[in-house]
Amino acid sequence: MKNKENSGDATFRPMQLMKENKSVVKNEVLAGLTVALALIPESIAFAFVAGVSPILSLQTAVMIGFIAALFTGRPGMISSSTAAMAVVFASLVAMHGLEYLFATVVLTGIIQVSIGLLKLGKYARIIPYPVMLGFLNGLSIVIFIAQLDQFKISQITEVNGNTITESTWMQGLDLFLMIGFVLLTMAIIHFVPKFTKAIPSSLIAIIVMTVIAVVLGNNGIHLRNVQDFAGMEIAGGLPGFHIPQVPLNFETLSIIFPYAVIGGLVGLTEAVLTLQVLDEMTNTRGRTNKEIIAQGLANTVNGFFGGMGGDAMIGQSIINVKSGGRHRLSGLVAASALMFFIMFGSSFINAIPLAGLVGVMFMVVVGTFKWESLRYRGKVPAQDILVVIIVSVITIFADLATAVISGVVVSALIFAWEKGKVIYANVEETNGEEKTYKINGTLFFGSVLNFKELFDVHNDPNEVILDLKYAKVTDYSAVEAISSITKRYEEAGKTFKIVRLSDECKRMFHNANAFTSVIIDEGEDEIIEYPYV
Repeated sequence: MKNKENSGDATFRPMQLMKENKSVVKNEVLAGLTVALALIPESIAFAFVAGVSPILSLQTAVMIGFIAALFTGRPGMISSSTAAMAVVFASLVAMHGLEYLFATVVLTGIIQVSIGLLKLGKYARIIPYPVMLGFLNGLSIVIFIAQLDQFKISQITEVNGNTITESTWMQGLDLFLMIGFVLLTMAIIHFVPKFTKAIPSSLIAIIVMTVIAVVLGNNGIHLRNVQDFAGMEIAGGLPGFHIPQVPLNFETLSIIFPYAVIGGLVGLTEAVLTLQVLDEMTNTRGRTNKEIIAQGLANTVNGFFGGMGGDAMIGQSIINVKSGGRHRLSGLVAASALMFFIMFGSSFINAIPLAGLVGVMFMVVVGTFKWESLRYRGKVPAQDILVVIIVSVITIFADLATAVISGVVVSALIFAWEKGKVIYANVEETNGEEKTYKINGTLFFGSVLNFKELFDVHNDPNEVILDLKYAKVTDYSAVEAISSITKRYEEAGKTFKIVRLSDECKRMFHNANAFTSVIIDEGEDEIIEYPYV
């Protein structure tokens, strides 16, 4: 009987394992297909932001998505061409052309790989949440502003034999149709999920808008579409290896390096933010440095295949995880399926109206902007609101990487200021002959001014003791402040000594031998004096 039970268990477990594996594979494949469908309209829309061909953006999504998924440190994360990278590289494309874009993407990837190999990814996790809020809010506003160009019509005129291109706002029926299509697209994306989530709402909106545009076109009303934007028919295919055709000199490096640094930091910021979101959703922990290397490899290879650069996508990654994608397979399926769609569905892509894609991007703006941040007044510290505003403004008027770095610096300074105020002294006097200052708090560059104000050199007795048992001396600004107080007491003809320091603080004073005399009382019989040099 016992053997039968064991035999039954042995038979049951492999079958159960096979069922579980089949279920996992099914979920991964379905999640990947869902993501691939959702990537089509957004990838095309991102091309407008960067000023490149839609097919280039789609091929970028395939290359970035496949390589990043293959080497990812956060299974389930989806990478593609993104609005953030498109915003960074838009001015580069406008001023210098595609070849410089490809070279910049290669350098961006190299920078990202270097950051990952040096294991600097851990520092990206310290980005404060207000900085993230400001980053997302500023990014959404930049994307919104970029879409306004689609409401303009280019007019070519000749003045004194010179050809001048001017952009004017749409008017009349053209403007009415454009606004109507944008609003209808947004309405479909908003309301479809209330009825079904089986098919991405953005894809349904694009299909509906394309059908309407084709019907109107057959009746003599032509709406601008993807083919008009690209200036030619978009024919999908596998991207080919291509070495960027740029001069290999310092001038080229001076052009592409700033964009590469900004793009690299922006990409890593979005990757780390996405990684943190997925960690919370799945109750697991991704490998930050490995993911950074994966992003860098994807961009490096992508640059050599004529891509526009990309990074992790928060929205698509969430869709993937919620659809059951928790492994690399879902990302690989998404990239492969997207390649299939653009190879055999190019005729559909050409007919997509620009107004529909603008509607998709406006919904990206609505989803990216953190509306709850508008209600934070009076509910969160004023300094956090200030950081959000600063990062948002810098994102709009400068660039995303500068905004994030500035936000981190401002947050650190605010923290230092607030921490510096939390230092005080318990004062004890003995018969008017001796006075002890028992310091409480952290003594560092942000608190030295408050620390110096604690002492009354003129009215203190001849014997003054500084008790640091309950204080922490963290930097040389603190050592200099203590030395400055010591010198003031010496000049007043009074004795000033320090007691009960930690071993770490003693070593710090010992190394700081360029300061005035500091007497440290280490015991009843031992007093060490560090002379002024």
